[in-house]
Amino acid sequence: MAMNLLDSIGWAHPAWLCLLPLALLPLWRDGRATQRHSWLALLPADRPSVLLKWLLRVLGAFAIASIVVALAGMYRAEYAVERVGQGAEIALLLDRSRSMDERFVSSSASVNGPTPGSAAWYAYNQQDQSVRVSKGQAARQLLGEFAASRQQDRFAMAVFSTLPIRVLDFTQKTDVVQAAIAAGEIGRGLGETDIAAALLEGLRFFDDRPYTGSRIVLLVSDGGDHIEPGVRQLIVDRLQAQRVSLYWIYIRSARSPGLHANAGDAPGTADTVPEIFLDRFFQSAGVPYRAYEAENPEALKRAIADVGRLENLPITYQDLVPRRDLSAHAYALALAAVLLLFASRWAEGQSWR
Repeated sequence: MAMNLLDSIGWAHPAWLCLLPLALLPLWRDGRATQRHSWLALLPADRPSVLLKWLLRVLGAFAIASIVVALAGMYRAEYAVERVGQGAEIALLLDRSRSMDERFVSSSASVNGPTPGSAAWYAYNQQDQSVRVSKGQAARQLLGEFAASRQQDRFAMAVFSTLPIRVLDFTQKTDVVQAAIAAGEIGRGLGETDIAAALLEGLRFFDDRPYTGSRIVLLVSDGGDHIEPGVRQLIVDRLQAQRVSLYWIYIRSARSPGLHANAGDAPGTADTVPEIFLDRFFQSAGVPYRAYEAENPEALKRAIADVGRLENLPITYQDLVPRRDLSAHAYALALAAVLLLFASRWAEGQSWR
């Protein structure tokens, strides 16, 4: 353990260490005034005085060495500590397409309500304040609350539209996660959405990481995708190899029939509805999967809360302890040594005349 501690010590300004030999000066001369006496043989042997003399010399050497160490900027380097907690490794995949900038549409407005764009539709929007919040804004706000409530989880994040953009690698630092989620609000998204590329990017977060507990890919999107057979097989292989649980929070768009609207229709119906196609593909992937359909902010909030309740298993993770500056401790030790030397000088008897 001592060897590990020495290995973790570093120096911000190592050139100051060249002055360390100055600490030998008090051992060579004590700097005290000599006392005259007629004959030294008349003085009895005083072992405590000899020990005290060398103790004060060592104290002086220690004071000089501490000052040099402090000037050199001594620090303990960062290191990893293995901890066990309750939580998961969660890769957030947030849709950043242009449609996520649109408002929510409740089921009554999209199915049985007024036609989108009509005067009645405008009046409905004025009455229902929840639909005035864009899907992207609500998703970012609730994901921020979700991340803040799970202090022991490790989060990674990517946003996607035409191509996925990696925003954050796995971290447990809450402020960094919140900043990454908030950054998705900047600018406007593109019109196209490639969920297959987003899923593969989300699974890459787990590459070369030891399996230490629950793993989640949380996909938040308002659209589906038709994925080619070869890409589907690649996604399935990666999901199973990484032992990942897949959650899809589907934010229903205005003209979407929903994930289960055509569940009883003839075979081939899903091929024409991207979200139904994607849902059935996820069900056949052979990994734990759950889909949530959200039509308004309240439904989205319930879906995210349910994910938080389901995924709270024991997890082993590496916690990075940050670098620690030790120069202040060295200055404190030097000050204590100097004060002791001053005290000994003050207590010293008057010189013989």
